[in-house]
Amino acid sequence: MVPGVKLPKRILVLHYSQTGQLDSVVDAILQPLRANTDFSIVDQRIEPETDFPFPWPFIRFINTFPEAAHQRPCALKPFTVDTTEKFDLVILAYQVWFLAPSIPVSSFLQSEQAEILRDTPVVTVIACRNMWLMAQEKVKAHLQRLGARLVGNLALVDEAGTAASFISTPLWVLTGKKGPFPLGIPAAGVARADIDAASRFGDAIVQHWQTTDVPPDERLWQGLGAVRINANLIASEKVATRSFYLWGKLFLAAGGQDAWLRKPLTLLYTLFLLTLILTVVPITAILKRLFAPLMKKRIEQQKAYFAQPSGESFHVLKKQ
Repeated sequence: MVPGVKLPKRILVLHYSQTGQLDSVVDAILQPLRANTDFSIVDQRIEPETDFPFPWPFIRFINTFPEAAHQRPCALKPFTVDTTEKFDLVILAYQVWFLAPSIPVSSFLQSEQAEILRDTPVVTVIACRNMWLMAQEKVKAHLQRLGARLVGNLALVDEAGTAASFISTPLWVLTGKKGPFPLGIPAAGVARADIDAASRFGDAIVQHWQTTDVPPDERLWQGLGAVRINANLIASEKVATRSFYLWGKLFLAAGGQDAWLRKPLTLLYTLFLLTLILTVVPITAILKRLFAPLMKKRIEQQKAYFAQPSGESFHVLKKQ
């Protein structure tokens, strides 16, 4: 190192995206960093040796949930980046599959390559339909085990809303078309305006290192409206996660994904899942709303917990 010469901050970007939507979010975050010579960006795509299809065939899609829910790893292609290198910040961007991080990302987090995260500040970036809390809990557990420091989380969800996205998202996943669809079904996915606005999180990273040379902490993305916690979905996520886990054990006991017994199980579970979504999920949400006055303190504690570390507040944006 030459005395008096400031070296660029090294940012490692780890990501896997089937549709490209998550990559667009990451690109928006990186825009201010790429425009600043004080930063060196290293892009590392997480790639399975055998990639997952998009659009998904229906049976294959449902038949993937046991491995996703149980975080059964798949084989990954070797990284091009040297995993012994050290970085000033890691951006880990992932999709949510069946209330867990996508199989490629969970596979990475369980691999030797994940040692690159040790003793390093990490921000997570999520783009999904609307349920991401339990997936983030799993990612947090991996990061803690690896000795990484979670300093930020951004979660962008579909603009269509909970009810409409129940139809539009599966149509996107199974057909490859985002819509809008006939019969007034809106387009699936995160709003383009929300994706473009994610550049403010890159601005926050730039501003942090313009004012200090210390590693970022949990204040990095606070006040930027990084997440929104839907209290009505907390209990539903817990119920659905338990369902995926228990049914997943049955599927896994029947053999690998190509086992013939798993095909009829897939059809049976599809009926169960539809029943769960159409009955248990709305009933749970209604009960949550009815008892909300009696559980206000408990609900606020849950929201505050799941919103960590970046929080729901927009106070920084309001000042701008």
